[in-house]
This record gives sequence, C-alpha cells and structure tokens, in this order.
Amino acid sequence: MRIDITTTQVTAVVAAAIIVVDIVIRVIAVIVVPRNRRPTAGMAWLLAIFFFPVLGGLIFLLIGNPKLPKHRREKQAEVDEFIRESTHGIERVSDSRNWPAWFEGVVRLNRTLGAMPLIGSNSASLIGDYQGSLDAMTDAIRGAQRYVHVEFYIFAYDRTTAPFFDALGEAVARGVEVRVLLDHIASVRAKGYRKTLEKLDAMGVRWQLMLPVQPFKGKYQRPDLRNHRKILVVDGEVGFMGSQNIIDRSYNKRSNIRRGLKWKELVARVEGPIVSGLETIFATDWYLETGEAPMREIVPLGQESEAQNLDCQVVPSGPGYTNENNLKLFLALMYAARERIILTSPYFVPDDAMLRAISGATQRGVHVELFVSELGDQALVYHAQRSYYEMLLRAGVRIYLYKAPYILHSKHFTIDDDVAVIGSSNMDIRSFELNMEVSLLVRGQSFVREMRAVEDDYRRESRELTLDEWMRQPLRSTVLDNLARLTSALQ
Repeated sequence: MRIDITTTQVTAVVAAAIIVVDIVIRVIAVIVVPRNRRPTAGMAWLLAIFFFPVLGGLIFLLIGNPKLPKHRREKQAEVDEFIRESTHGIERVSDSRNWPAWFEGVVRLNRTLGAMPLIGSNSASLIGDYQGSLDAMTDAIRGAQRYVHVEFYIFAYDRTTAPFFDALGEAVARGVEVRVLLDHIASVRAKGYRKTLEKLDAMGVRWQLMLPVQPFKGKYQRPDLRNHRKILVVDGEVGFMGSQNIIDRSYNKRSNIRRGLKWKELVARVEGPIVSGLETIFATDWYLETGEAPMREIVPLGQESEAQNLDCQVVPSGPGYTNENNLKLFLALMYAARERIILTSPYFVPDDAMLRAISGATQRGVHVELFVSELGDQALVYHAQRSYYEMLLRAGVRIYLYKAPYILHSKHFTIDDDVAVIGSSNMDIRSFELNMEVSLLVRGQSFVREMRAVEDDYRRESRELTLDEWMRQPLRSTVLDNLARLTSALQ
C-alpha cells in the first residue's frame, strides 16, 4: 500500500515535535535548575530557558554548574585536611585580650571554611603605585636564593613587565627554582600570550596553566570558572598579594589605550610567618594542576617579624570549596562593625545577603563608604553595579566615584580601627562563586592606619555621588542598568 505524506502533514509532525521538545526542556529545567542554587540565580536561569528554551538550555549545560569537577573538589578537601593537621597548634598571635570581642568567631569561621590558621608576628606594607609594585616584586626576585613562586590571573610579557621577566630569568640562571602559574583563559586573551610562554620556556622557567580549557587533552570544566589569584612568594620570606596582575596598566587593549584608561591597584607586601600561608595557596594550586605536591613549603613558618606584630589569616575561596568562604567572611565583618565600614571594589554587584548586611550597618549607626570607578571597563558589570546605587544611597551609604581615566581596580575594605581585608576578590557574584580568590585578613591598628591613608587618597581623587544627582539619570541608563542586573544573577 502506498502512503502519501503531504507537506502539511510533515509540517504538523515537525511542529508537534518542537512543542514536545519545548515542554520537555521546560519541565526538566524546573526540576534541575533550582537545585542547590540561589533563588535569584535559579529564577534568572529559568527565565532564560523559558524565553529561549533550546538556546537557554544549551547555555545552561555549558556554564550552568558553578562548581569545579568532583575530582578537583575532592583533591581540595584532601589538601585542606592536610593543612589543618600540619598547622594544628602553630598559631602565634598577639595578646587576644586586645582583640575585638567578635574577632575570635571570625577567625574560627575562616579556619573552618578555608583551613588556614591565624598567625601573629607579621609585618605588612601597602603599595599603591602600579610601577612601584612591579619594581618591588622585581627587586624581591633579584634577591631570591632558593625559589620564586609566581601565581597570577593575567601574566603577560610586555615592555612594562620585561624587567620582572628578566629577573625571573636571572634567578633561573643562578640556580633558583622558579615556578609560574597563570590562568589559561585570562592569559590567552591577553596580547602576546604565545610570546609570554616562549619567553618562559627560553628562560627555563617551569610554568603551568591554571584551570586549562583543553578538551582534546582531557582538561575541561566550565570555561568561566577561573583562578583569579595574584601571589608572589620569594624564599618563603617575603610575599606579595592584592589586586594587580603582571601586565601593562592599560592591559595592552586598543580600546583602553584609545580611552586613556589606566588601572589603579593596591598590593600588600608581607613578611613573617604568614608568608607560609601564601606559599600554601601556591603549593595547593600547583598540586591541583600538576599532581605534584610541593608540600615542603606548607609546614615551615617564616621568620617572625616584630616590626608591626600583625595577626594575619589567609582566606582562600572559590568553586573548589562547598562554601562561599570570602562572602561569609565579608558578611561576618560587616555585621561585626560598630563604627566604620570602608569598601573598595571595582566590580560591586552584591547579593541580597550583602545588601542586608550593609543596610543593617547603616541603620545601627555605622558609617559606610563605597569607592568605585567613575568609568567601567566591562559594560555588563558596570551597568549591573549602577543598578544598586539608588538603594545604597537611600540606605545612607556614601558613594565615591574615582575619577577618569583611572579604573580603580583595588579590592579591600576596613572595619572600625582594628581589621582590614585585602586581596583579589571583588564584591560580586563572580568572585563569590565562580573565581578562585585569596584574601588576607589583618588585625592591627598600624596596618589599618596605612589603609586609611590609602582611602584618604581615594577620597581626594574621587567625587561623591549624591542621591539628587543619581535621580536625574536618563531613562535609557536606568533601563540598561536594570537589564544588566537581571543577567548578573546567571551563574
């Protein structure tokens, strides 16, 4: 029997199939997407999938999982347990009777989540000059006698960073062990990536990509889960950490150069036992990427430094942990503040918990300031950040816009006159969940005073945003800001 299938029938079958697939995607999304996810993030993903079922579903499969693969998380947990066991009882801290009443609980929180202990007898200084921090790091490398460990989100060889690279080459030539970790996606996007790797190879530096996206080599995870840390350790005696990458302050981008943009950073130079904490972060990341365990640097503590006698605690965070270590630290400090909270973040896109912590602080009489850039280098994040300005201003937060052409890229904040935090972490969902970050908690009035001097400089170079000015924003800006805010929840 011959069966004739008409075009109308084929069209009807295809349409029915599309409807079925559409319904199946939506039903599966409702079951899968909200599981173990923030309600705001789940709602954002569901909206994307419901409006664009096939495209939204494919994007969710690509970047919908905010955690690293299971084997990476298991290795991280293994290292954390080793750190807890090997550092048990080594805390050398100042007289705890001088601590704020709430400080011990914050320290215990960090120890529970990130495994690292609070250690005393440290010194630290701040470097706010871009070239000055590069010069300081280069000088430290030139004095290396045993090893140099370098870990940066963006690591690029250019005219500005050439002396830094030359110092690494000189260190290798005199028998110093030099190891470099650089984030794969961030560095490959930087101008001169191949030239950078060729330079490292030519100098004999051992290097490794962090979180490589190389599926044909069996190395793959969600592409936008990145290692955002910036660390340099020399001989276990001096360490550097903060917001600055190893690249020209224009990031060698034509658009930045055309706009005259220049990055403003803050780096902490530390000495004392806490250097071993930074060394531990490097050793852990090297182990996670290579399988090699350079654990010899983890247990020994650096020499005590009595110059400032600072109590310090390294706080790692990222998708390799089950908790948002940095966010929980930030929230604990905000709730603990009694007098002042001064925040500096280039990308400030808070979640509901942080908004409540900030508004709660102002409502109990705490003075809160926020330093951000007047200009933005990333349009989506810039507009998402702006969408919170009205709410913050109405809550009583004083917002300072660091004047163009500088991008204020520093990441730090102070609580009252006792505690400061500096590191690589922004105050946005990406840094809380998707990026591997490192923060340094410092207790000590001398360090906070130095941070206050930095904040005073920012204030002089900024203009204060008022609610009256903000309410005169054109409608198109408000629409862009609110749309960007919706997309920021996708993680």
